[in-house]
Amino acid sequence: MIRINLLLASACALAGMPLHASAMAQDIQTRAPAVTAPAAPVPPEAAPADERFAVHGQATFVLQGTPGFASPYSGTNSLTPRQAKETVDVTLYAGVRPWAGGELWVNPEIDQGFGLSNTLGVAGFPSAEAYKVGRTNPYFRLQRLFFRQTIGLGGEREAVAGVANQLAGSRMTDRIVLTAGKFGVGDVFDTNSYAHDPRADFLNWSAVDAGSFDYAADAWGYTTGVAAEWYKGVWTLRLGAFNLSKVPNGETLETGFQQYQLDGEIEHRHTLASRPGAVRVTVFRNRGRFGRFDDALALAGLTGDDADTALVRRRRTRAGISVNAEQAVTDTLGVFGRAGIADGQVEPYDFTDIDRTAQLGLALKGAGWGRGGDTVGAVFIVNGISREHQRYLDAGGLGVLVGDGRLPHPGSEYIGEAYYKLVAVKGVEFSLDYQFVANPGYNRDRGPANVFAFRAHGAF
Repeated sequence: MIRINLLLASACALAGMPLHASAMAQDIQTRAPAVTAPAAPVPPEAAPADERFAVHGQATFVLQGTPGFASPYSGTNSLTPRQAKETVDVTLYAGVRPWAGGELWVNPEIDQGFGLSNTLGVAGFPSAEAYKVGRTNPYFRLQRLFFRQTIGLGGEREAVAGVANQLAGSRMTDRIVLTAGKFGVGDVFDTNSYAHDPRADFLNWSAVDAGSFDYAADAWGYTTGVAAEWYKGVWTLRLGAFNLSKVPNGETLETGFQQYQLDGEIEHRHTLASRPGAVRVTVFRNRGRFGRFDDALALAGLTGDDADTALVRRRRTRAGISVNAEQAVTDTLGVFGRAGIADGQVEPYDFTDIDRTAQLGLALKGAGWGRGGDTVGAVFIVNGISREHQRYLDAGGLGVLVGDGRLPHPGSEYIGEAYYKLVAVKGVEFSLDYQFVANPGYNRDRGPANVFAFRAHGAF
């Protein structure tokens, strides 16, 4: 905890602010806020003044461990039994409004720690707070630096809350939003009010995003590119173009779209029994140097070596589609689901080893037991891969996260996650999280693994 306090103090010092938990704001989301229904319109005289600048911050600590489980053999990318790892990240969100509708944001961050088995061994990895790189000592990263321009097109005027990466003010319900710079694809696409932020809700990678959505990202989950959103009534159309990393799961991004991703999404917001909900359909198309599993297997058959897609990469396309839905059932209960599929003949590139996925979950606020700020969440996830992908792993191939050296008895990953988030004081939250992972790495010979976690999160 000393390390957490030191890192949080550093972030507050950068912001020129004292470190007091009472000054923190509750439930600040680190991603762009998901919109599930049009905000309540306000008359012009009641609209809040546009915020000219703002500074927010957050610190998150996650301790995660797994006891023993069946592990008759293991490989380079296997999940190891009997281990515990911790991660810490501290982020500063500084934004300024240079002119009407414009926002410039910068997010410097300090990171430290490791995921279980150095973030390997499970396609639906148990902690989205664990990056694909781990380091013992704290280090600095500039995770986001982007500009957003909102252009009003008419409709009613609605209030905008001031949160991380969003200045307070007002906007037109019909509008165009342009975003350019370095940010996360998940800041704009595949958002969900109940499952999208590992600092506030679920931890599993394939719960906070569709597991088959192979979104462009460096090893920390961010990329450079542009996105455009067109809001018209209850509909939104989103388009984006982003740089892939130079090599799969790499630390360095392309700079000139030599390898790139195109994204599209259509969202419909609705009310059902006077409760807000939304449905989103997201498609992606990756273009770059990718390997096909059958080519890697054919080469391995000739050489006698382990299969390796790196040896058969050439210019290819990989595409996928996913559906994402959420619905408020009562004032305190919300349900959500996702399902997606991607090309299982070509290797995943920047996210994880999932060719098809489905999830169903719920989130319940604690008003019923006198804890209105607390949340209980639960989700069930199924992840799968193609037969060619299974054969590749059985031939010694390694994926982005998985690879036990062989896979004689493949099966789908079945993951259940449940958490309880307790709001201690305004802006300070503690969570207990449990995950059950059957067939980690699609291997019925290994597991099931029980994964336990404690999360502490503070924000101002």
